[in-house]
Amino acid sequence: MPGLSRTVQAAAAAALPLLWANRVLPALRLDIRGRSAANITFATAYAAVFHGTPNWRSVQGFRVGLLTAAVVTAGYASALTVPATRRHFADLADRGPDVSTAEWAALHIPVGTVYSEELIYRATLTPLLEDALGRPGTWLGALSFGLTHIQPARAAGDPVPGTVAVTTAAGYLFDRLRCHTGSATAPALLHLALNAGGALTPRLARRLTGERTAAE
Repeated sequence: MPGLSRTVQAAAAAALPLLWANRVLPALRLDIRGRSAANITFATAYAAVFHGTPNWRSVQGFRVGLLTAAVVTAGYASALTVPATRRHFADLADRGPDVSTAEWAALHIPVGTVYSEELIYRATLTPLLEDALGRPGTWLGALSFGLTHIQPARAAGDPVPGTVAVTTAAGYLFDRLRCHTGSATAPALLHLALNAGGALTPRLARRLTGERTAAE
């Protein structure tokens, strides 16, 4: 039956990223460069097998993505101008990998994380789930995105329920952008702004706090 076939395919597509992110990838014990390469390889193969359609060249996706990314970037920049929030960011633990900040921000975040996750979820999995299940497929796609952050949250010492809830909500927002623009470009640019800003803002805050302390 065609309907059963779509459902089985969607179930397999949903299970593989969970297995990859929470079991297989951690078991490989790779450094940041190895993880990025592995994620890129897995995402590209996954999209090829399940016929993902990112539509990266969408003009509307690019415009909407730039707009949402600009709003997020402005928010991070504004936070650095307020002493209380700047101190908050400065006090956060440095979770940067053992590579330069430039390499982390220019390669591993945009390609190892954003490209890989948007290709898997927004371009491939959620459309499959929506085709098989209708509107509930959007929620299941977002939940699947959230559940793939279980092991990363444990490794970082973050609360797992909170991490899953936040990333599920983010996944739903990304999926709405993909649906609105017909492209994975818009959610990818927003995703990049959120992750890069979250990674770089604490470092900038520590530098600004140190410079102000030295000046005083």
